[in-house]
Amino acid sequence: MTTDITPTNNSESSIYLKDSAFEMAQRQARSLAASSLVPPEYQGEKGMGNCIVALDIAKRMNVSPLTVMQNLNIVHNRPSWSSAWIIAQIQGCGRFLDFNYEVTGKGVDMQCYCTAKRTSDKKLVKGSVVSIKMAQAEGWTRNTKWRNMPEQMLKYRAATFFGRQYIPDLLLGVQTSEEVVDITPLDVTPVKLETGELGVNEKDMGIDSQPVKIGKAEEDDDFNF
Repeated sequence: MTTDITPTNNSESSIYLKDSAFEMAQRQARSLAASSLVPPEYQGEKGMGNCIVALDIAKRMNVSPLTVMQNLNIVHNRPSWSSAWIIAQIQGCGRFLDFNYEVTGKGVDMQCYCTAKRTSDKKLVKGSVVSIKMAQAEGWTRNTKWRNMPEQMLKYRAATFFGRQYIPDLLLGVQTSEEVVDITPLDVTPVKLETGELGVNEKDMGIDSQPVKIGKAEEDDDFNF
């Protein structure tokens, strides 16, 4: 069961508008940061700032702070929604019926878009098309998830596009974790070699031969299916 979130429109929808609201948020943040039930990035003294940000977003969205913390990831020091959260909000906001993915093609010709019926007028609406060729052109395929699970990544990105198009007020302009990973520039700083050095190894070139951890992007020129 998903939570129907409706951003509040009253004048006190942010903890930053009144000193008393901010002081209350600080007290709440201390309690949350001391809990072992919140994700690691919100725990302890170092997590206090993240807790305050999560509390502000929760107040604006009229949802539980713990719900925000469980679905708002910190990737490359930027807050980002999980794609599963965005999909849940599309399906649970009450504005659509029969939300569905349309996947066509195979390999590099694979593409996906989302459709749904608006509850207000039963009109079928369609999201933007996302394709593997688009992912390659935009450089998203540096993230190895696009090679290992291309159809799932297409669905995630298509749902994100649909959400931005039809429920932007519920997403508050926050990107998804996958988007943050995909668009983060690679570090291409040249390696300075010592005079007279005849060759370099992978470590000298800054190439990590170990598997890439989730959340990091790598260049992948051999994007095959």
